[in-house]
Amino acid sequence: MAIHSGAGKPATQSDLVNVPKLVSAYYLNEPDLEQNPEHCVAFGTSGHRGCSYDVKFNESHILAITQAICDYRKQNNIFGPLFLGKDTHALSEAAYNSAIEVLVANEVQVITQENDDFTPTPVISHAVVCHNKLHPHELADGIVVTPSHNPPEDGGFKYNPPNGGPADTDVTKWIEDRANQLLLEDLVEVELFPFAKAARSGFIKYQDLMTPYIEDLINVVDVKAIAKANIKVGIDPLGGSGINFWPIIAEKFALDLTIVNESVDPRFAFMPLDKDGKIRMDCSSPYAMANLIALKDDFDISIGNDPDYDRHGIVTPDGLMNPNHFLAVAIDYLLNHRDWSKGVEIGKTLVSSAMIDRVVARNNRQVREVPVGFKWFVEGLSTGTLAFGGEESAGASFLRFDGTVWNTDKDGFIMGLLAAEILAVTGKTPSALYKELELEFGAPIYKRIDAPASSAQKERLKGLSAKDVTADTLAGEPILQKLTHAPGNNAAIGGLKVVTENGWFAARPSGTEDIYKIYLESFKGEEHLALLEKEAKKLVDSVIS
Repeated sequence: MAIHSGAGKPATQSDLVNVPKLVSAYYLNEPDLEQNPEHCVAFGTSGHRGCSYDVKFNESHILAITQAICDYRKQNNIFGPLFLGKDTHALSEAAYNSAIEVLVANEVQVITQENDDFTPTPVISHAVVCHNKLHPHELADGIVVTPSHNPPEDGGFKYNPPNGGPADTDVTKWIEDRANQLLLEDLVEVELFPFAKAARSGFIKYQDLMTPYIEDLINVVDVKAIAKANIKVGIDPLGGSGINFWPIIAEKFALDLTIVNESVDPRFAFMPLDKDGKIRMDCSSPYAMANLIALKDDFDISIGNDPDYDRHGIVTPDGLMNPNHFLAVAIDYLLNHRDWSKGVEIGKTLVSSAMIDRVVARNNRQVREVPVGFKWFVEGLSTGTLAFGGEESAGASFLRFDGTVWNTDKDGFIMGLLAAEILAVTGKTPSALYKELELEFGAPIYKRIDAPASSAQKERLKGLSAKDVTADTLAGEPILQKLTHAPGNNAAIGGLKVVTENGWFAARPSGTEDIYKIYLESFKGEEHLALLEKEAKKLVDSVIS
């Protein structure tokens, strides 16, 4: 895909969303599932997302989803409070209000941030986990209203069950089916309570969720080491929900933190354009992070986060780190600076770098390789059998110092602070430490490409078995593994992964576009990567055609 001419440059007026028009569309546009099946509720790996203009994220959707969640709670005897959070997208406020009308009508005890402030995803997860540890017979769950790093015109709505993490497929499928049934029946079974009266109902509790999370950070990150080493940290919240946390973190732990951008704007007008010319708060993109990268020499470590703070972007004087690179460094550091049980494993998604496997093996630990989606790490983090869970898309979390669960969702705060801890303790930036890993294990080249595929071909790719791949070699090397199920939990990967000694590729169909995605990595250089790409395309095309 060609890089847009405006990538990395400031957004212009024509790039900005018309917020009044967008919010009006949220209330005025009505989904018609019988005539337009694309109007259905569809839970992906991170909840339901869409734009009101396209009739994919509208008031009716949120009323139906929230009622479905209430029905799910009743069916599964979840009678504790529900922690409700929202991010800074324009549609988040409207959807948050819609959710409250349904939750209160269903007599669900809602706990939300005092002063009607924003609440990051990891904070909701932390609150759910901590509550349920103290109240095992009164289980809580959570909703976060956010489309994550998606463009300003998008809305998102995700459910975290009592384990505190992203809901598993069986849960999201139940909620999705129930919500679509409610939509088809014109919402007649949706219970509503006027928002204007909700605050006086007794079912909404405005609570300080910020302080317990911040005070607990000392049990997961060595903030004392960061303060002692006088690490100078730059923070670009990218206009996200964690913006009000950083000043309190700085004061609480005497850290030298500087917020370089204090703007909160639902248009995200301060953002540079991403690679495709859209505004997207992707903290792993060098184009979206151009403003913070320009300040790289002003700080020892700089941190960027997406709007709901479940992702992290780490900038050193060398520039923005590739997410895979930081995951490898973070894992290597944690395994050498935490007194965790020798039996704990390291979780990685199957499209994350093989550098992680080599680092973990050198530390005499095991990798648990799972399909794409943080939900696959939730149980392991909950039980303490996984010390770390990380995705190639810059999302990760890890255990407390004592080896118990911190939270079960991606946490951009602790990953950013960990980067500062690494520098404070080792005297080396994470990017410098990654160069040392390259000297030890080789310098892999990682790439992701998109290729066209029809709906039938995508279904074929989803249903592949290892025997469908008849080739014995890939890019000049014997094939060691042909995977259609993840080795870490035997869950279907919805595609194919082929592994050789010095390279691998994985192919997965897109859930929203007529394409499939190919992830590739080579430890033998650009020429080998090019051959890997050519043969991967040929191999996949041969088995899906």
